[in-house]
Amino acid sequence: MTISPIVELEQLGKVYPTRTGDVTALTDVDLRIDDGEFVAIVGPSGCGKTTLLKILAGLEHHTSGVGTLGGRELGSGAADVGMVFQKATLLPWQDVRSNVLLPVSLQRRPSKADRAAADELLEMVGLTDFASKRPHELSGGMQQRAAICRALVHEPSMLLMDEPFGALDAMTRDLLNVEVNRIWRETHKTVVLITHSIPEAVFLAQRVIVMSPRPGRIVDQVEVPFGPERTLELLGTPEFGALCSTIRRHFEKEAAA
Repeated sequence: MTISPIVELEQLGKVYPTRTGDVTALTDVDLRIDDGEFVAIVGPSGCGKTTLLKILAGLEHHTSGVGTLGGRELGSGAADVGMVFQKATLLPWQDVRSNVLLPVSLQRRPSKADRAAADELLEMVGLTDFASKRPHELSGGMQQRAAICRALVHEPSMLLMDEPFGALDAMTRDLLNVEVNRIWRETHKTVVLITHSIPEAVFLAQRVIVMSPRPGRIVDQVEVPFGPERTLELLGTPEFGALCSTIRRHFEKEAAA
């Protein structure tokens, strides 16, 4: 069975004009992401990872090349995506359920079905008992779980995650990675993750995209051979360590150059 791509990018580029001259953030990016695939993007700081994510989200416009999302040209309208940022950015005066429903509330009055969908998502991430709590009553990890629910409540075709667990402690981060893997398997969403953590990328993704220093371009695409379900035991296996080392060598070469 042929899987259709949800994202197709060809020779995509992004240039920012500044008072001292143009700054090229991305150049000649060719990328295909299949429907339902989990892709992670890694690269050094400033390589354009977040810029690429913003272009997919419709928050930035590319300046060269072509790209489509769900068959529509990038930038031609509101992107059918949900976003999770490094900070949960929940509204402090709203309870957790209302925060999850925010994308719906911005468009219309939430219906009974919308509230049921929010409650189902909260149950999926173990936050049912916290639906009426304010964000400050939740731990950082719980706030990020709520943020993931908010990104999924309007049933987007793709979930974009920009360093969502970078501010959390290592143990919480590992547990949330297991949670994200489970959510991906249960929802069958296409996911694009930006991360500075090579182990996180390998643990979560089916394919890891490696980007060069600015101007960012794709220098490698590494297939991850592990099955869809990932457990923390995987982190200690020789195969996992070897794959992380393969990806890390790209950055060691850059550092030595």
